[in-house]
Amino acid sequence: MAIRKSELYSSLWASCDELRGGMDASQYKDYVLVLLFIKYISDKFAGQPYAPIAVPKGASFADLVALKGRTDIGDQINKKIIAPLKQENGLADLPDFNDATKLGSGKEMVDRLTNLIAIFERPELNFSKNRAEGDDILGDAYEYLMRHFATESGKSKGQFYTPAEVSRVIAQLLGIRKAGTSAATTVYDPTCGSGSLLLKVVDEARTEVTLYGQEKDAATSGLARMNMILHDNATATVLQGNTLADPKFTEGPGVLKTFDYVVANPPFSDKRWGTGLDAKHDPFGRFSTYGVPPAKQGDYAYLLHIVRSLKSTGRGACILPHGVLFRGNAEATIRAELVRRGLIEAIIGLPANLFYGTGIPACILVLDKAGAKSERDIFMIDASRGFIKEGPKNRLRERDLHQIVDVFARRVDVPRYARKVTFKEISGNDFNLNLPRYIDSQTPEDVQDIAGHLQGGIPQADIDALQPYWALCPTLRQTLFQASRPGYLDLAVAPNEIKATIHAHPEFIAFTGRMQAHFQAWLAQQSAGLKALKAGVHPKDFIATLADGLLAHYRDQPLVDPYAIYQHLMDYWAATLQDDVYVIAAEGWKAEVRQVVEVKKGKDGQAGKSVDKGWVSDLVPKALIVAHYFAKEQAAVDGLAVALEAASAALADLEEEHSGEDAVFSGYDKINKAAVEDRVKEIGREADADAAEELTVLKRWLALAADEAKGKKKLKAAEVALDTAAKAMYPKLSTAEVQSLVVDEKWLAALRAAIHGEMERVSQRLTQRVKELAERYETPLPQLAERAAGLEARVKDHLRKMGFAWPEVEK
Repeated sequence: MAIRKSELYSSLWASCDELRGGMDASQYKDYVLVLLFIKYISDKFAGQPYAPIAVPKGASFADLVALKGRTDIGDQINKKIIAPLKQENGLADLPDFNDATKLGSGKEMVDRLTNLIAIFERPELNFSKNRAEGDDILGDAYEYLMRHFATESGKSKGQFYTPAEVSRVIAQLLGIRKAGTSAATTVYDPTCGSGSLLLKVVDEARTEVTLYGQEKDAATSGLARMNMILHDNATATVLQGNTLADPKFTEGPGVLKTFDYVVANPPFSDKRWGTGLDAKHDPFGRFSTYGVPPAKQGDYAYLLHIVRSLKSTGRGACILPHGVLFRGNAEATIRAELVRRGLIEAIIGLPANLFYGTGIPACILVLDKAGAKSERDIFMIDASRGFIKEGPKNRLRERDLHQIVDVFARRVDVPRYARKVTFKEISGNDFNLNLPRYIDSQTPEDVQDIAGHLQGGIPQADIDALQPYWALCPTLRQTLFQASRPGYLDLAVAPNEIKATIHAHPEFIAFTGRMQAHFQAWLAQQSAGLKALKAGVHPKDFIATLADGLLAHYRDQPLVDPYAIYQHLMDYWAATLQDDVYVIAAEGWKAEVRQVVEVKKGKDGQAGKSVDKGWVSDLVPKALIVAHYFAKEQAAVDGLAVALEAASAALADLEEEHSGEDAVFSGYDKINKAAVEDRVKEIGREADADAAEELTVLKRWLALAADEAKGKKKLKAAEVALDTAAKAMYPKLSTAEVQSLVVDEKWLAALRAAIHGEMERVSQRLTQRVKELAERYETPLPQLAERAAGLEARVKDHLRKMGFAWPEVEK
């Protein structure tokens, strides 16, 4: 059975538990990722001649497993596994597996490394068999780990990773797919970190391209090299060194190698960028045309390196702190010259707190040498408000990055979001590119109407602002409001009837009906295609086509945000659909059942007792089978559960009623059948006439307890019978039945519910706004003053009666 993506992620992340405590995330990531790397290359390339990466004899994952439990395991890993891999493949700065300061000493190190290796031994982590063709399931797992490591590493140590969503935006802004690429197409990242940004460009290109990267940090450059291999880009060239002081990609003395595409996420405002470099006499002439950046602000140093590294037809994109758009002095001079020469095609403002090394807001500068011309306009997007908070960081949602790319591709003006800014306007602002100068992204203030507060009535201007609703439901406005005085209206229904009035209005009913029909039309278009999915489908291509189609289907629909609809699908993709499509890609429409066994941890962290947690089916969950084939049986189980709950409640009520001081159950340490029966026998032996009432209560308890016990037994038997029947149904399912269950009753049903919720929000927004306006102007100021005066008089009267009197009260 193919491994689900979510299970792969959780399995790998669980491996981190074996290392937590001895070191921080910026350190233990190296050990986990190296083991992931060794497992992958062993599964894919061990024993293969001419493989893109060599797995020396004796240095495979199987040889690593053979070292488990050895007292010198750390030293043996270094000598027998790490050293040969480094030598054969030119890998550098792999972690020391015999470092007692990080891994512990003696038995602690042995247990920690043994347990860590054991995690990668699991049969389902056989990477030679669990990879959908054309889809980097393992590469995605690597990205998942990197993101979590970056999150845990803290502010000062997370710069090795560019968030995947930002990398995807940059890759798409370059337009590399439309341009057409080949192996001769070159892509370069001068500050490549772990290589994630380069790899997103490859994904976008969808063809083989040639990758180059340079990274200053030795350990991170090693991660980048491994990342390239894990993503099937073993021929990528990643070199270690300081890009500004010692660029590794040159074409001779004083000549930088140039590339078709350059992308970068350099360290923000690098204060040591000039170390080892005489910037005024740069041998590569990077600063001779535009000027030398400030000694303590390296942002433009990296940007000018990118400019110099682009071919005359090249395109680039660079992530920089927002300050590069408006800071003065030397940076202002460089910025003005870049704008005059027309090198900046677009600027995209990003939300704050996206990046792991800093919380400051950043922007993307899109460079275009091919289209560079004097006095070029610049397209600006302020996407700073589009994000979701996830843990300590903000994160771009799928809808946010799609909207950025869509608006950029169409070059359309969007109020409070995007516009083309002329060179004349920019030069008139002294080449200050600060986005708020050109785009007011603030939500318009909800203006308070003074006359409305003084005299009552809802301002007509506020009602007119809801015109998109009235355009669809013109008579709904007359139903909700009535004339008050010139320019003002009164609510025509009771405040608590607003929602019901909207929902019951014929025009709103007609609108919701049209929207439901619109969604049903999309469902009808997709159902057959979804059922036609076959083994070998490319999951990423599949979801891109499906999601883009849904977005286009809703793009021109009134009152509905098409990107919100799109996000619902992408959320479902991440939660469920992705795993299902990967199963289909690997195995087709197989409704298989598997047992879930949980291994409890024993002493000293060793594996303990295995616990059978029952069976599951990933593609066709038990709930689907039960709902479709065993609805009556489930109803019977539900009825037994209700009856049991009633019996348990009656028993609990009886105990509570008679558990007070000197009550029937007051002396019981524990109320159970044995204790109650003993007391009944005791009353019978003593023939205590005064205990008749107690005896009645006790017999009632026994009867209810018997009912509860019978209820539990019946419920358990019914649940087991239903479970057995449902499990037995799976082998009988035809492919067509599996497809119908999964597509119609699982996927599309979930999407229908999500999008129906979006339509509910349409009515909620109108209801809330009408109610808000009605409450705001319900009581004019004179009435409020009169009410306040009356309350004040009552308070003073009460104070006098209580004997309090002082000048303030008498006044």
